[in-house]
Amino acid sequence: MSKKRKPIFYGWIIVFIGAMTLFFNSPGQTFSVSIFIDYYIEEFGWSRSQISSFYSIATLVSGLSMPFVGNLIDKKGHRTSIGVVTFLFGIALIWMSQVNAPWMILIGFLFIRMFGQGAMSLIPSVLIPQWFNKKRGRAFSFVTVGAVLGSATIPPLNNFLIQSSGLTFAWLFWAAAILFVMMPIGVIFVRNRPEDIGQLTDGIPNKQTKTSDNKSDIDLKNEYDESWTLQEAKKTRSFWLMLFSSIVPAMINTAFTFHMVSIITEKGYDAAFAAYLLSAIAITQMAMTFAAGYVLEKVRVNIVKATNFILYFIILLLLNFSEQQFILIIFAILQGSFAAFDSVSTNVLWPDYFGRAHLGKIRGLAMSAMVIGSALGPLPFGIAFDVFGGYNEILLISLILPTLAAIACFFSPAPIKNNLKT
Repeated sequence: MSKKRKPIFYGWIIVFIGAMTLFFNSPGQTFSVSIFIDYYIEEFGWSRSQISSFYSIATLVSGLSMPFVGNLIDKKGHRTSIGVVTFLFGIALIWMSQVNAPWMILIGFLFIRMFGQGAMSLIPSVLIPQWFNKKRGRAFSFVTVGAVLGSATIPPLNNFLIQSSGLTFAWLFWAAAILFVMMPIGVIFVRNRPEDIGQLTDGIPNKQTKTSDNKSDIDLKNEYDESWTLQEAKKTRSFWLMLFSSIVPAMINTAFTFHMVSIITEKGYDAAFAAYLLSAIAITQMAMTFAAGYVLEKVRVNIVKATNFILYFIILLLLNFSEQQFILIIFAILQGSFAAFDSVSTNVLWPDYFGRAHLGKIRGLAMSAMVIGSALGPLPFGIAFDVFGGYNEILLISLILPTLAAIACFFSPAPIKNNLKT
């Protein structure tokens, strides 16, 4: 008698869709949009400061919208949300293809940041924890690969599309990819929770009988009854300290990435070497995401994050004081490692601490804070360069933030709901 084949756990299909979502949100990310900026300046004669200010305003406003997106996910589910968000993102990209005035680019920036960089990053971070618990770390490590592939491949592809076919075609290419590839896949294949299709988190075999409402008899209290509402989470010290620790890398990474060419030029190297360092960061991050996923299944997330911020302190020292190419390459490798552990640990953190049931609202608020941090990051670096003629002073001041973040993480273990004061 043949042995009954174990059913495939649908969560790994969800992981693949999550990786696709992070890849296809790339047209709304800074590394993609930056390729278009010089072409706009050349074609329309707009100033760099004008476009930069529009981009910062759009990013700030889009960041404020993330709690509302998180609320939509909690109420309507991931399948509906991904359909709505990808459709609106595709329309925003079509709008960008028709930009010919400053007010049009401001509106376009607002919506590609809101739906691409914001909402399409938020959905996988809320969806994956519905399907994985003990295997959450490795699941997020695979999902993160989609984002890293986007950062490595989209900028040169954008440059090719613009040079060969123009700005309009480049935006329409991505609009078509979102509307005819990503949106159908999301709507057809996304399922909100494993319980909806008779499975359990992590693919644990369900040997229980079904109840009359077609749900498993297995006790799900530790997954849903112990979930925290946003208001309950906000009453804990861990919520605010971990929120701060999430903002720090969003702010500093965006700042030195935005000014990377200038920082490296100051050290006597050209833009090509700066681009090489950025590529080295992306390649290392891709490799280290798998290590991060494994470690986070073995070690408490707050300890991983605290240790990672100690590494970040060293990274900023290397960026500030290193002059030799070899040391700067070491900086890039360490920064890629930090980025991998930071990304995976942040995605694991919120469901581990506050459960699945209200994760959309909680992650929406966290995403809002991170996006606002990323919008504000480059400005102090630019001001410091104008005032001091370099970046040494601002990089030294920046060392305060990872120091505080490491302390915050050490003192932020997972909260216990029974200890919550009513």
